[in-house]
Amino acid sequence: MNRVSSRLHQAVRDRQFVVTAEIAPPKGGDPSHMLKMANGLRDRVHAVNITDGSRAVMRMASLAASVLLHQQGIEPILQMACRDRNRIAMQADLLGAHALGIRNVLALTGDSVKVGDHPKARAVFDLDSVRLLDAIGKLNSGFDVNDRTLTDGSTDLFPGAAVDPQAKSKSGLKRRFERKLENGVQFFQSQLISDFDELAAFMDEIASLGDAPILAGIFLIKSAKNARFLNKYVPGVQIPDATIERLENAEDPLREGMAIAAEQIRLARDICQGVHVMAIRREDLIPEILDMAGVAPVVESANGKAENPALAAIGE
Repeated sequence: MNRVSSRLHQAVRDRQFVVTAEIAPPKGGDPSHMLKMANGLRDRVHAVNITDGSRAVMRMASLAASVLLHQQGIEPILQMACRDRNRIAMQADLLGAHALGIRNVLALTGDSVKVGDHPKARAVFDLDSVRLLDAIGKLNSGFDVNDRTLTDGSTDLFPGAAVDPQAKSKSGLKRRFERKLENGVQFFQSQLISDFDELAAFMDEIASLGDAPILAGIFLIKSAKNARFLNKYVPGVQIPDATIERLENAEDPLREGMAIAAEQIRLARDICQGVHVMAIRREDLIPEILDMAGVAPVVESANGKAENPALAAIGE
């Protein structure tokens, strides 16, 4: 892909420190709260992820929510999970996304329906994230997944994928990482990072196999109770006891959680190429967390490049 059609793509191409954040679509027909949260992130991140049935919970379609953000001048990352649609529907949605001006796509396999709010739903999983990346590459080249020509033009999509640097099986992690690289991934967003030594080892041993930037997952932990919930119910997450104790002893656990997130962003800045910030139901706090971490707003320079002055000032 030679064209640069998104701020995220520009930042990745220019090897800037990339900042993204995540927002869930509404569980209902009123997008006002989502748009309010997204507007607060407009000049603080390169792009905003819109989740696609995260944890198998039914919400507004990611594509529709992404279009609403795009109409507001906020760059979205369309998450697309393979759980709910077959390859015909997914290709159709990708063509529609392109036509509606959406350029960034995060390819996900998707969570099991058993963990969500519709456990009797039928899962599809016609594709997985690796084969979805391959499909995006074909659409960008002017072909469908059956290698038939797209008679009405190719797409210009910028594909990303998820990665879990803390996965127990390092051989499995390496194998899927390599397959995603082979299928054209342009950036990775990681799952919640709680062990930055593991992240550093992943960067040295696996991420160095490719050139796609890794954005470390930074999660706002609101309390000790929240940390214990994550440890119990989110696979692969192990919040350290010291962090839980710190939250438990804090006069204001939420503020302490913000301080921890800011410290983690600073750690990530020395290890990888960006961060993906998640603050479920408190996305309004993300700008302040970025301020605490010393990450200045993303601004448009005179030549149209998105820049982060705080990082430029320290030679990042």
